[in-house]
Amino acid sequence: MNKILEAYDHCENIIKLHSKTFYRAFSLLPKDQKKAVWAVYAFCRRVDDIVDEGTKPSEQLLQFEMEFESFLTGSFNKEELIWVALDDVFNHFNMDIGAFRDMIKGQRMDLNGRIYVTMDDVLDYSYHVASTVGLMLLPILAPGKEHQLREDGIYLGYAMQLTNILRDIGEDLERGRLYIPQDLLVKYEYTVAEFMDHRNNAAFQSIWEEMARIAEDYYEKAFRTMNLYPLYSRTPVKGAALLYQAILGEVRSNHYNVFSKKHFVSNDIKERIISTIS
Repeated sequence: MNKILEAYDHCENIIKLHSKTFYRAFSLLPKDQKKAVWAVYAFCRRVDDIVDEGTKPSEQLLQFEMEFESFLTGSFNKEELIWVALDDVFNHFNMDIGAFRDMIKGQRMDLNGRIYVTMDDVLDYSYHVASTVGLMLLPILAPGKEHQLREDGIYLGYAMQLTNILRDIGEDLERGRLYIPQDLLVKYEYTVAEFMDHRNNAAFQSIWEEMARIAEDYYEKAFRTMNLYPLYSRTPVKGAALLYQAILGEVRSNHYNVFSKKHFVSNDIKERIISTIS
């Protein structure tokens, strides 16, 4: 098999395994754009896995960062399929290098045990680990429209990352992480100890809903410019956003049980959402 095709197949298998939501939404793209999205996802997944599962994550992240900088100069291991695929992407699309660097910077925030005092702190983190993904994808999904779509692309990243945070509270606590800003804990008189005890009370639900409303506001802002995307990518982008937004409804319908359950949107609901997008 051609090495580039093998590389893209490898990247597709990664997204198929780790994100059925994104895979379902972006499968609607034309072939070249679809493959490029797989490659960008594989890059992001590699960075994420280093931080979450690496044996020496600080050293491994630094090594990966150095590999990326070498990649930018054209020097990379031709047996590393992610770099092979990404090299083809960079050759065909006008990629935003700063977004890739910011993604790595964002993952380093998790290693440094950052404390989130305000929502602005959470949004800064969300930009680095999620909005950057949108900025990486814009040259693929809407070439020539990157500047017009940049702000709302960042907002969509905020919305999706806040959704992740609200869905994954229990999972994050197990990793020693808490992305809920301290000022909300003070506002609703809820403590870190109650988080550790998995206390799903009225105060917790008020905190959750305030953050969910912020997320939903950013989804609405992101939808303002969906019409600027080319027809071939409009449905996948809006579909990914709506599928992610639906996770919030799943959490609500399960009585905010985010401590012991990970919520997903069912295949039936996914298909219904995708089929209603115009």
